[in-house]
Amino acid sequence: MRIIPVKDQASQKDFIKVPKLLYKNDPVWVCPLDEDINDIFNPEKNVYYSHGRAERWVLVNDEHKLIGRLAAFIDDNTAHLQDQATGGMGFFECINDQSAANYLFDTAKEWLADQGMEAMDGPVNFGETDSWWGLLVNGFTHPSYEIAYNPAYYQKLFEDYGFKTYFKQEGFHLDVKSEFPARFMKIAEWVAKKPEYTFKHFSWKNQEKMSNDFAKVFNIAWASFKENFEPLKPEYIQKTLQKAKVIIDPEFIWLAYRDDEPIAIYLMYPDVNMILKHLDGRMHLWNKIRFFYLLKRKTISRARGVLMGVVPKYQGLGMESAFIWHLIEVFKRKKQYTEIEFSWVGDFNPKMRKIFMSVGSVPVKNYITYRYLFDPNAEFKRYPIP
Repeated sequence: MRIIPVKDQASQKDFIKVPKLLYKNDPVWVCPLDEDINDIFNPEKNVYYSHGRAERWVLVNDEHKLIGRLAAFIDDNTAHLQDQATGGMGFFECINDQSAANYLFDTAKEWLADQGMEAMDGPVNFGETDSWWGLLVNGFTHPSYEIAYNPAYYQKLFEDYGFKTYFKQEGFHLDVKSEFPARFMKIAEWVAKKPEYTFKHFSWKNQEKMSNDFAKVFNIAWASFKENFEPLKPEYIQKTLQKAKVIIDPEFIWLAYRDDEPIAIYLMYPDVNMILKHLDGRMHLWNKIRFFYLLKRKTISRARGVLMGVVPKYQGLGMESAFIWHLIEVFKRKKQYTEIEFSWVGDFNPKMRKIFMSVGSVPVKNYITYRYLFDPNAEFKRYPIP
C-alpha cells in the first residue's frame, strides 16, 4: 500500500473518485456533488481556511488501485480550547481492511501531531457541524443532503484503531401526513398566536437583516451549551443561502421575534439528495437540465430540518412547538412533502430530543463522533451531557 498526498489535479480527481468506486454497488448511497466536496478544500471557497488548514490523502494498493482516502484539518479558533489540542479528520472512505484503515488514520495522526495536536475528532467536517459530521452506526437508509452515510463496517475500523465515543447523535423522522398529538397542537397554536410574539419566514427581499438576526440568535443560543463554540457570521449565512437558492423554500426558514428582537430560529431545506441520487455527483449541462426537470416535477418529498435554536431567556416557552405548528400549516399547502428528517440531535441536547419526540418524531438513525487521544495514558473525557 502507498499513501499519496492530494497535491495536483490528478490526485484531486482520485480523492473524488474513491467513494464512487467503493459504493458502486450500494443502491442507498447518494453521491455528493463533486463541486461541494472540492469547495471544502478550496481556500477561496471555505472560510475556515482563514483560521485553519487542511491536508488530504488517497490510498492505493500494490496494483495502484484506489482503496481509501482521508482528510485532516485544524481549526485554530477551537483547537487549543480543550484539555488536549485537538484537530479533526473526516471524509474517510476505505475498503474493509483494518490495515488499510490504520494506514490512513496513522497518516492523519502524524500530520496533526506535527502541527502540535494531541488528539483528533472524527469523522468531522472542515466547516460547520450541520454537514458531514459523525459516523453512521445504525439506520442505513436514504441519506439526507450533507448527512453522513457509510458502510456498517466503518464502526469496527474506527473502534479497533482506538477511537472512543466523544458524543452520540440521532436522526429523527417525522411523518407530516400523520395526525399530530392533540395536546401538542393545542399548545403549539397557543404559543404561535400569542400577541407578544411575531413569527416570520425568510424573505429574499430582507435577506441581509434576517441573516443578521439569524446569526444573532444562533450565537446566543449555541454559546449557552456548546463546548468550544465558534460564532457564526451573517456573511456565512448569506453565502450559504445564495449557494442553495435554487432549492431553498423561504417558508422552510423561520425566525421568531419579541418587540422586534430575534429570539428563535428554525432552518430546513428540501432534501435535494432525492434529485442528486440521479446525477453521479456531476453538474454538467445535461445533468443541470435533469436537475431542473426533476425539481419542477416536485420530485422532492422529504425535507431536512437542519437546526433550531432559542435564546436562553425564551427556552422552555414553546418556541420550537410554534415553529412546527407553522410548518404544519405550510405542508398543508405543499402536499408533495411527506416527511421531515431532523438531523442531527446530539446526546448533549436532551431538551431538543424531547421536543422532537413530543411532536411524534421517531429516532431512526444513530451516529457517533469519535475522539482519539495520541497519548494512550491521557485521561479521556466524553463531551459533557447536561
